[in-house]
Order: sequence, then C-alpha cells, then structure tokens
Amino acid sequence: MSDLTHFDVTGQAHMVDVGDKDETKRVAIASGIISMLPDTLRLIQAGETKKGDVLGIARIAAIQASKRTSELIPLCHPLSITRVTVDFNIQKSAHSVLCTTRVETWGKTGVEMEALTALSVGLLTIYDMCKAVDRGMIIKNIGLREKSGGKSGTWTANE
Repeated sequence: MSDLTHFDVTGQAHMVDVGDKDETKRVAIASGIISMLPDTLRLIQAGETKKGDVLGIARIAAIQASKRTSELIPLCHPLSITRVTVDFNIQKSAHSVLCTTRVETWGKTGVEMEALTALSVGLLTIYDMCKAVDRGMIIKNIGLREKSGGKSGTWTANE
C-alpha cells in the first residue's frame, strides 16, 4: 500500500499532507463522450429540448462541479481554482457529444479530480436534460488526458 498516497503505513485512509510541496501552476485536461440517438443529437443542436439550452446548462453544471469536488470526493483538498473551461464537440456521424474539461490552479496539489468531476457532471447533465426522449444514452471513455505541474511534471495519456 505504500505507493497509494491516501493510505498511511498501517493502511488507514488519510488526507495527503501537501504542506511541504512547492506551489506550481497545475493543469488537468479530461474528456469523455455521451452517445445518443440521432434525433436526440438533433434536438440538442437545434435547442429544441423542453428544458432549454442543453450544452449551456451542462457547461455551467460542469464548472460548478469542479469547484465542489472536495465536497464529493472525501480525501480531496479544497482548492482555489483559477480557471475552468468546458468544451463540447458535436460528433454527428457518431451521434455523440465529446466533452473536454480543463482546470487550472496555482497551488500545492493537482486538479485532476476537479477536471474529472467537471467532466462527469457535465455529461450527466446532458443525460438528465435529454432522458425524457432517450433513456439509452451511454456515457463512456471518461478519463484524464493530460496533467502538468508539480514534482511529477507533465503526463499525457497514451491513446
């Protein structure tokens, strides 16, 4: 268990001590996809859902979620986030929406969980807003794509 930072030497869960870490610019990028019926994607693009602008609301939900990550994930540190972006890319041929989140801070710990939480809540919001017409939507390929900053430097997913 020694390689898992959220456990002490006796195997008990604890919040990692970041007090001695250097403050650096930290960036994390995550992405995922929600696939759906062609008609559902058309409704989203046309802005014709009964609940309003699906992608606009999903973007706000994702940003809010990034700021509340430490309330949802028990051992995450509360962070002062300096920037959050949420981008949606309509993939017509695949009947899906690709969501990419980017979270930034200047601090002692990374923002990977904030980027992943933002992504997940953004995609879940799309599901929530469209479930009345398409309960079979599938959320998939959620993952961290890149992170930078801190002692470990830059990491990029092999895809």
